[in-house]
Amino acid sequence: MEELKKSQFYYDLPEELIAQTPVEPRDSSRLLCYDRAQDSVEHNVFRDIENKLNAGDVLVINNTRVIPARLFGYDEKGRKYEILLLKRINYTDWEAILKPARKAKIGSTIVINEELSLKILGINADNGVRSIGFSFEGVFEDILSRVGSMPLPPYITEKLQDKARYNTVYAKVDGSSAAPTAGLHFTPELMERLKAKGVIIAEVLLHVGLGTFRPVKTDNILDHVMHSEHYVVSEETAEIINKAVDEGRRVIAVGTTSVRTLESASDETGHIKAGSADTSIFIYPSYKFKVVKALITNFHLPESTLIMLVSALIGREKTLELYNTAVNMRYRFFSFGDAMFIE
Repeated sequence: MEELKKSQFYYDLPEELIAQTPVEPRDSSRLLCYDRAQDSVEHNVFRDIENKLNAGDVLVINNTRVIPARLFGYDEKGRKYEILLLKRINYTDWEAILKPARKAKIGSTIVINEELSLKILGINADNGVRSIGFSFEGVFEDILSRVGSMPLPPYITEKLQDKARYNTVYAKVDGSSAAPTAGLHFTPELMERLKAKGVIIAEVLLHVGLGTFRPVKTDNILDHVMHSEHYVVSEETAEIINKAVDEGRRVIAVGTTSVRTLESASDETGHIKAGSADTSIFIYPSYKFKVVKALITNFHLPESTLIMLVSALIGREKTLELYNTAVNMRYRFFSFGDAMFIE
């Protein structure tokens, strides 16, 4: 295959279009709809997605919940650290990123508050990720909910007033350090209306890591090493999706994390296998989708693996054309921004 340059996925985005705060209510965000068969574009409000989905469609949502994974503490010399929790190893131990990294030595103790402290246990030489062990009295999750803050992406500079707004209304399973943001537009009422219409909701779990925001640093995107994320597909979800595939009904992914899960868990016929695994699937143009027929997604960073995934679905040129349309029409971009529906 011919080389794909990172620069081929660049578009110009004015800084003021990067959404700093979520809209209220959730489903009042804007929705750009692209119909591949008709090659047509519509501009709607997100709650209008109800008119785009049909009875029998399977809407696949990621039920992961973002934890307040950003902590601040001091070492014995009084130096301040920022700690970003990435992945739980066991009850007390985690993988984490510490800043400033060069000062975070093995054996150092960092105190968060009187309830919580940590010790640096090891360093991964490849990526600088630390393994840390917490010491605490009581229930760790309760302490974390009090002292931790949401790990918002670096392009969001305003403080989030309500922690719940960086989680979907259907979030269930703690473990993400970033939100599956396409799901942030749904309200409980919209979900109920979709069910009443006959849309089938299927849940998968993929814990979103900060690797989601890791920039592509290689000029040739095929040299990019994709981050790994853990996913779970239940027997019930596999059954729902496989029945839809057999009957020719649409499987619609809410967000790129649902896409990564479904495409990782499917065989060449588009059938899903239940189970759990880690995936580092990298979806870019020339990829042939096996199960996903339509996608609800936000607008992603230039040159990111996420815009490459969208480009795999509708083509690079069309993706950039739609993004430029969104820029010209002053859509809001990234995690708290507006949405796109590709069918």
